[in-house]
Amino acid sequence: MDAFVVVWAVVGAYITRFGLETDFASMGHEAGYALLSLGLIVAWWLMLAAWNSRHARVLGAGADEYKRVAAASLWLFGLIAIFSYVFRIDTARGYVGFALPVGLLGLLLARWLLRQHLNVHRAQGGSMSRLLLLGGPSAIAHLAASLERSRGAGYLPVAAYTPGVFDEAEFEPESRLPILGSAPNTSSIMEAIDLCEADAVAVSAGVQLHPQILRHLGWELASRNVGLIMAPALTDIAGPRIHTQQVAGLPLIHVTTPTLEGGQRVAKRLFDIGVSGLLIVATSPLMAIIAVLIKIDSQGPVLFRQERVGMEGQLFGMLKFRSMVPDAETRLAEISKLNEGSGVLFKIKNDPRVTRIGRVLRKYSMDELPQLFNIFAGSMSLVGPRPPLPREVEAYERDVRRRLLVKPGLTGLWQVSGRSNLSWQDSVRLDLYYVENWSLAGDLVIILRTVRAVFRSTGAY
Repeated sequence: MDAFVVVWAVVGAYITRFGLETDFASMGHEAGYALLSLGLIVAWWLMLAAWNSRHARVLGAGADEYKRVAAASLWLFGLIAIFSYVFRIDTARGYVGFALPVGLLGLLLARWLLRQHLNVHRAQGGSMSRLLLLGGPSAIAHLAASLERSRGAGYLPVAAYTPGVFDEAEFEPESRLPILGSAPNTSSIMEAIDLCEADAVAVSAGVQLHPQILRHLGWELASRNVGLIMAPALTDIAGPRIHTQQVAGLPLIHVTTPTLEGGQRVAKRLFDIGVSGLLIVATSPLMAIIAVLIKIDSQGPVLFRQERVGMEGQLFGMLKFRSMVPDAETRLAEISKLNEGSGVLFKIKNDPRVTRIGRVLRKYSMDELPQLFNIFAGSMSLVGPRPPLPREVEAYERDVRRRLLVKPGLTGLWQVSGRSNLSWQDSVRLDLYYVENWSLAGDLVIILRTVRAVFRSTGAY
């Protein structure tokens, strides 16, 4: 796929710049671009391999694959630019200006399409790395549950090994993985690997193995081409916050404190103003049509203003297109028995108060378009935790209040991960993950995923 896209982009750039002339004798210096194109195709394909963008570890999940594809492409064209400048070679701008953006976008799109196919295959149990989990019972159960939630990453726990835990159990109680042994020595672990045919070993927290045994285990695994994965007891910590440092042969893991202040806060605010302003202009005709349809469908105001809790507990009026009957709030008590939400959330899948046009608006999240004005004014952000009601905040536990450290968002991890289908615990976990690991690049990824979530309308009611 990489080769196809690279050839397509480079040949397209050549044809766009020089046309379909095939008589090299009449082409003059343009014949050199034919050789340059051939060299560029080979170099681009090799650069993608040099950056390990096709490594099995990065395929299928996370942004690392896309970062490597982009880095390899930009480095290649950066080197071409330096080479042209140093040797005073006049490279056609139209040629480079077409090949780089078209090729890079094509590569990213191709990788995305292949990722969808791979994720479907992995959901069915294919293309998975078989894992033997080493560690204490509770750590193994947590790691197995986490990997099960993210099957797209390509890891399939098949067995457990609990060094130093001699309780004679055949299966780990929570994950139900078979326990293949407990002896804290390398030979027994290698026998367990052969027994379950594992492709890799994941060492979790609570493992009772001497560092020297772990070192010997690593050597044995390397000789058999079996992977070694260290899974520390760090949960919901994103990669940019983790840094390793070698001290006396020990790989120390540093976890930086999450911050959203100074330049980061300004960048996020400027991004919100710019994008929300453009979206307000672009969606104005659609919002006008929705307003007319709401008026035709039922009596009452077009907009619904509801008090929500924003950053640091500040109250603000959140705007939405009215999707319910005008007296929906007064009827809340009489339908409370129909609540299908969990925790402090109040949700009803088939709420009788929702109007006909309201059901369509909610299905495609169009009722939330007026929140663009909240974003432009500064009470909300494009991406952030779900904006809670005051009664929900009153029921928050201490940890959950960390959601209020950033502005609530029009979209967020909760929206691209199932929306109303999420349990209260999952909703809190996703919101806290966002607060702890915010980044502008992460916001862009969430916005792109939101487009797919809106069209799929999963969990929208």
